[in-house]
Amino acid sequence: MSATLIRHKWALVICFALVLLLNPHKQSFANQPSFGRASWYGGNFHGRRTANGEYYNMYAVSAAHKKIKFDSLVKVTNLNNGQSIVVRINDRGPFIPGRDIDLSYGAAQKLGMVSDGVVPVKLEVLAKPKQYARRGGD
Repeated sequence: MSATLIRHKWALVICFALVLLLNPHKQSFANQPSFGRASWYGGNFHGRRTANGEYYNMYAVSAAHKKIKFDSLVKVTNLNNGQSIVVRINDRGPFIPGRDIDLSYGAAQKLGMVSDGVVPVKLEVLAKPKQYARRGGD
């Protein structure tokens, strides 16, 4: 190979690497877990509209998150007892510092965290099934 061709290939590789590193629109990988604190909300919000326009059902399995797209499916694992559940994001919150996800009462029951109130959790965003998506974005 000529020296010019080698330089062009390296320039292309460097440009590609810069685009990947500096892309402000890149999204995190769906299989990378994050860790935080979960709380739950119920009675005072039951029957009110959520941020995506649905009526909140405290007995359903759903959750609120500040950034994860609506209708995303998230596996939440209670790190205190190892129980996990898959919830659908349909609201925004929590709005209390130090909390990362607000679960419906129904989800909190299944995770065994109602009496604890706030627990450490692992969050894993799962692939969003096309048949489940109702909105084009947030």
